[in-house]
Amino acid sequence: MASASPIDATKTCGTSSSSDYMSSRGALSMPVPDETSTLLQHRSAQMEETVSERGRSSTSAFVDRNAGLLLVAGSEFFFSAINVSVKWINNLDEPVPILEQIWVRMAMTYILSVAYMFLRKVPHPLIGPKDARALLVLRGISGFISLSGGYFSLQYLSLSDATVLTFLAPILTAFSGAIFLKETVSLKDMCAGLCSFFGVILIARPRSLFGSRKGELSEVVVPWQRMFSVVAALIGVLGTTGSYTLLRAIGKRAHSLHSLAYFSLQSVIFSTIGMIAFKMPPVIPTRVLWFVMLFLIGILGLIALTLLTLGLQRETASRSTLAVYTSIVFAVLFEFVIFHTTPSAPSIAGAAIIMSSAVYTTLTKKTVIKPVPSPILDRPALTTPDCDANGLQQPSGSLLPQVLSSHKA
Repeated sequence: MASASPIDATKTCGTSSSSDYMSSRGALSMPVPDETSTLLQHRSAQMEETVSERGRSSTSAFVDRNAGLLLVAGSEFFFSAINVSVKWINNLDEPVPILEQIWVRMAMTYILSVAYMFLRKVPHPLIGPKDARALLVLRGISGFISLSGGYFSLQYLSLSDATVLTFLAPILTAFSGAIFLKETVSLKDMCAGLCSFFGVILIARPRSLFGSRKGELSEVVVPWQRMFSVVAALIGVLGTTGSYTLLRAIGKRAHSLHSLAYFSLQSVIFSTIGMIAFKMPPVIPTRVLWFVMLFLIGILGLIALTLLTLGLQRETASRSTLAVYTSIVFAVLFEFVIFHTTPSAPSIAGAAIIMSSAVYTTLTKKTVIKPVPSPILDRPALTTPDCDANGLQQPSGSLLPQVLSSHKA
């Protein structure tokens, strides 16, 4: 009988049948699916998993994709509720100075934040994580600058003019995130931001552009007073931009309540200094409802600031701050429901533009799908006692090593 060549006797492990391998071991041969059918089965299982994932609720997928944006929008809802509550509380009793309201509200916020962190055993509840303390201090300072700038801007500016200047913050935040945090600012997000700003102008209708409204009293303001308020508003915008950017920079290095505690504590300190510097005596209301409303404002402020911090931890600065524009829409709705103020046609048009921009931004966010590794394609090479390192099957007593060694010799 002619002997087979040692090279011909060599087979690859991937193409050898299981019966050959099992017969050499003296075991019964059993049919095994070939490589192609196994690969098809795996791909079919992958497709079934993909279909089952796509079968999830569209609402759940939407929330997962836009969690940061929705959290910031939720915070703006509560901020608008706070503004309505402050407007209402000032009509209950003797008006309380803004700095005193900030002091009381932030003192409550600080106490609740620290108490919750102690209760939940959050590490470093008073001073925060070591690597984030400097950023937390800057966040508190910028937050107070934002609050005080908005207050002083209302001294000699109409509410509409001050509102429009305030909403420059989301646009500046987009550029700040791109410069300091190296975040990408997409063209569609910038267009949505500009459209939203145009919607704010339609709702606020600043006197400098549209003139005095019907029934609105024209105040006598000298140029230097108006310039002072404009500068104060712009300083407040810079403070807001710094707050948003710093919250994004802090990210998840610190608990969300750490940011809130630093902000509230420094607001209490600086508002106290401001009341002393401007000789503002504290006003103590006499009605019980006033204290109830003030406690409610403190709770709403805690919720709003927590949602804002969580939202900025989950989304880029440019995209998350687009939700800030929804606050003026909530303000229009609250005024209509609570104070029975009918919005004008420009206000409705502006609200529609803002909401359309927000919906466009949320629906156009792409979801990155990571490829699932294939156990067939990515598996390690099959090795058996009869296979060499290259996956070549060698029958027992093969002369291949001898041939190779003689060839090298």
